[in-house]
Amino acid sequence: MQTIETPRDMQKLAEDHRRAGQSIGLVPTMGALHEGHLSLIRRCRAENDVAIMSLFVNPTQFNRQDDLDRYPRDLAGDSGLAREAGVDIIFAPTVEGMYPQGYQTSVTLEQLPTRWEGTSRPGHFQGVATVCTKLFTICRPHRAYFGQKDYQQSRVVRRLAADLNLDLEIVVLPTVREADGLALSSRNVLLKPEERRQARVLSQALFQAQADVRAGQRDATRLHAAIEDRIQTAPLAVLDYVGVCDPETLVPLEKIEDRAVAVVAASFGTTRLIDNALLEP
Repeated sequence: MQTIETPRDMQKLAEDHRRAGQSIGLVPTMGALHEGHLSLIRRCRAENDVAIMSLFVNPTQFNRQDDLDRYPRDLAGDSGLAREAGVDIIFAPTVEGMYPQGYQTSVTLEQLPTRWEGTSRPGHFQGVATVCTKLFTICRPHRAYFGQKDYQQSRVVRRLAADLNLDLEIVVLPTVREADGLALSSRNVLLKPEERRQARVLSQALFQAQADVRAGQRDATRLHAAIEDRIQTAPLAVLDYVGVCDPETLVPLEKIEDRAVAVVAASFGTTRLIDNALLEP
């Protein structure tokens, strides 16, 4: 396994693999790897000749400095897990390498980032879109792999790739959960024991919404209220938002005609978590 630090070296290596006729897969990460990341890596390994994992805590997608400072970092541990999962190349650039002095370009989407995470974290999706565009340009993948846990992010990246006619496939894999249903997240390690116990309420509320839709509930307003009420049974939960919306546009729905997605965000102590679930009759 190679570790590449500079964009120029990574771009040259990717071009060499492309000229050799090899397919390239990319798993963008910010490190603090867990089973969710590893499932993406294994899929990437199975579908491509070369598996690249980027490891970069991107400062432009954090709207709070304290959140950036607290984000877990473990380069040695992440490198070991990546090697075991089959990564060929780790691209681990520095902040200065990705955003050198004088840098002034960003990528902005007009509609998808205007609600949910986009409202709660101003500038977040501009940072995501910008860094993903850079990673796609530097690593030159044929396929890039993302998890459904960050549902709005996956929609943003799909839209970005389509709108800019990028020559790659965006592959989105299902959320990986712990045994009690909590969505795996690098932030879970920041939860105190009681916060961790109560955080299960997010997936419980979403699973109940899925069951309600399968049982015939189509009123999105009622589903929204039921999810919200369930989350608020946890004393430590500080609710940020609940949405029942169109799975493509993320516009809130009044009635579910076909498919929908429920998105939620809440804080437990100082740790903010997000989750989602597809709602299908």
